[in-house]
Amino acid sequence: MTPLMGADGEIYAIAQGNLIVGGLGVEGQDGSSLTVNVPTVGRVPRGATVEKMVEAPFQDTDALVLNLNRPDFSTAAAMAKAINEVFGDGIATALDGTSVAVRAPYDPGQRVTFMGMLENIEITPDAPAAKVVVNSRTGTVVIGGNVRVTPAAVTHGSLTVSVAEDPQVTQGATVVNGDGTVVVPGETTVTPDTAIAATDTAKPAFVFDPGVSLSSLVDAINAVGASPSDLVAILEALREAGALRAELVVI
Repeated sequence: MTPLMGADGEIYAIAQGNLIVGGLGVEGQDGSSLTVNVPTVGRVPRGATVEKMVEAPFQDTDALVLNLNRPDFSTAAAMAKAINEVFGDGIATALDGTSVAVRAPYDPGQRVTFMGMLENIEITPDAPAAKVVVNSRTGTVVIGGNVRVTPAAVTHGSLTVSVAEDPQVTQGATVVNGDGTVVVPGETTVTPDTAIAATDTAKPAFVFDPGVSLSSLVDAINAVGASPSDLVAILEALREAGALRAELVVI
C-alpha cells in the first residue's frame, strides 16, 4: 500500500491494486535486453481508498454548481435549458462552458431528492472537439471523427544507416628453437574493417483535398506505410503548416 499525500503533507488516500503497464522489458544473463515502450510507467485504476474526509459545500450554498467533465458551451447551454424545462424558468443558469448553477431547496432532505431528479434528466451532448491524442509511452494514436485537413501535400521518407564491423585478426610469426622452445612469440594484429551503407527509402507524395475526412486521412497515411512514430511526425508537420483542423494532445 502506498500513501497518497496532498500539498499540505496530509495523507488523504491509500493506493493499492493491479498495475497496468503499457510496455515490457526483458534482460538476459549475457547482458542482452529488449525494451518495448516504457515499462517503468503505469497506472492503478480506481486503486485509491480515501482515508480522510474532504469538506464539501453541498449543504452550505444557495445554488449547486454542476461541472461538465469536458467543457463545451453548447452542452452547458443545453443542460441549463433542459433543467429549466423540468423545474421552471430561472432555476438553472449556464455560467460558462464548464459550470451550470442550479438553485436548490434549503431543506437538506429535499436537496438530496432534488439532485436525484437532476441526475435523471437526459440531454444530448454536443459533438466533441476535434482532437488527435498521442500516447508517447505506448505509441498509440487516436484521431477523432471531427478531424479535418485543409489542402496539403505530404511526402515522408526514411533514411537508414547501417554500420557493420568485421575486424581481421592476423597471427604474427613465432620464432622457435630446434628443441621447440619459443624464442619470440608471435603478436596478434587486429585490422579494422568497417562497412557503412546508407539507404534512403523513397516515399510517394499524397495530397489532401479540402475538408478531407478521417477515413481518407487514415487511408492516405497507410498508403505510404507510415509507422505510428511516422504518423505522429506527419500530424505535427500538418499542424505547424496550419492544415490540421484539430488539437494535437500528447499524453
